[in-house]
Amino acid sequence: MQAVYITTTLPYVNGEPHIGFGTEIIRADVLARYHRGAGREVFFNTGTDEHGQKLFDKAQELGMTAQEYVDLMSKNFVTLMTEFNISQDRFIRTTDADHKLAAQKFWEVCDRNGYIYKKNYQTKYCVGCELEKQDSDLEDGKCPVHHTMQIQNVDEENYFFAWSKFERALLEYYELNPDFVKPDFRFNEIKSFVRGGIHDFSISRLKEKMSWGVAVPGDDEHVMYVWFDALVNYISTLGWGSSDESTFEKFWINGFTIQFCGKDNLRQQTAMWQGMLFAAGVKPTDVVYINGFINVDGQKMSKSLGNVVQPHKLKAVYGTDAVRYFVTRHVHNHEDSDFTYKRFHEAYMGNLVNGIGNLVSRVLTMSATNGVTIEVNEDDLREQSGHSLFEGFDYNGEMNRIWQKIKDADQFITEQAPFKKIKENKEAGEEDIRFLLEKVWEITLLIEPVMPETSQKIRDCLNENKKPESPLFPRIEFNRDSLI
Repeated sequence: MQAVYITTTLPYVNGEPHIGFGTEIIRADVLARYHRGAGREVFFNTGTDEHGQKLFDKAQELGMTAQEYVDLMSKNFVTLMTEFNISQDRFIRTTDADHKLAAQKFWEVCDRNGYIYKKNYQTKYCVGCELEKQDSDLEDGKCPVHHTMQIQNVDEENYFFAWSKFERALLEYYELNPDFVKPDFRFNEIKSFVRGGIHDFSISRLKEKMSWGVAVPGDDEHVMYVWFDALVNYISTLGWGSSDESTFEKFWINGFTIQFCGKDNLRQQTAMWQGMLFAAGVKPTDVVYINGFINVDGQKMSKSLGNVVQPHKLKAVYGTDAVRYFVTRHVHNHEDSDFTYKRFHEAYMGNLVNGIGNLVSRVLTMSATNGVTIEVNEDDLREQSGHSLFEGFDYNGEMNRIWQKIKDADQFITEQAPFKKIKENKEAGEEDIRFLLEKVWEITLLIEPVMPETSQKIRDCLNENKKPESPLFPRIEFNRDSLI
């Protein structure tokens, strides 16, 4: 069975994690857990991006060294992994020694293959995006994403990556791999962009102006451009460039590779990084899955607006699995979604408290009261459940399918009333309860990748034939102030 490699992007550590990255990391974790449950060997990578001008400037502003600042800020993301039960195999930081060595080796390979050169250039640069900008990218002379920041005018000698040499190779790869970018309309965007012509991009900065980066091999005056360094993490985490590349061989060369990112990373992940891989003679990624943005009350999340949704605050009130449930079912698979705290609360009450929580309590109370038990074969139940839509990245569809099973089981209880039937016809009543127990077992297996804690709690009760000692999802009064 083919091994599976899954990675998120590495978030920049200039702020606390928000619900957008929370959605990306949880969905990646769901897929990793699903593939492990299907018997596949999985390597799941995530971490933090810790170089670049923005972090260097912030550290100076706070009177800290850049290393002190990123050490402090990366802890927020390490905590996120624990709080949301993320099952990563590696949490890589781009300040890790093995990553920096791999980034330098990657540079040397690309240079040796003839794809790095040096020249003077002038450009406009957004420190917020850490990207060069064309006039067509700007609105009223400012970056539309970081409109409060001034665009910088760069005029210096840098090293460049000969990205333009891979225009044809990229288009050919896109043509031969119709499932490379999901969803299709994002794939159409990047194909259109590359067809319009791609240009070589700067991959270094003068050390005297910005020293916080990986040193360029053989040139003490330059450090690597943050994107060139950071993208290499996807293979450095697997040991590429080290003395032992067996993990890289298993998961990248011989495995199936999946990258998650937001729509603002489309160009970097599906064209820049793939061109870099071509330059180094490394196989391209198999699939890149693009998430949309999450807006809040109809507005873009923004620190200046004070509307950033912090997942750890939702978790503190509603619990880990409630957040994992919401971003998997109620955040659109790939379109932008609108988040409101009220909508989150209503989903919690309607589908967790009064949905799966109520069903499990009713069924297990009936089985424990009447001494009805069953033995199940989990493999058979999984097969009986049919093909999971998680495998095709249809999180909303799979969760709706699971919740339909919950509704069907509730409807069966309403129509058949086994708690009454068993008093009049013991055999028929017990048969109905066994049917419901099997349905709960099936639901427990299906929700396991999304809600592992809840799944285990239900399984423990099923094995011991007892109802939960406390509600799976307690009733909570809505209090918006506690969440912001």
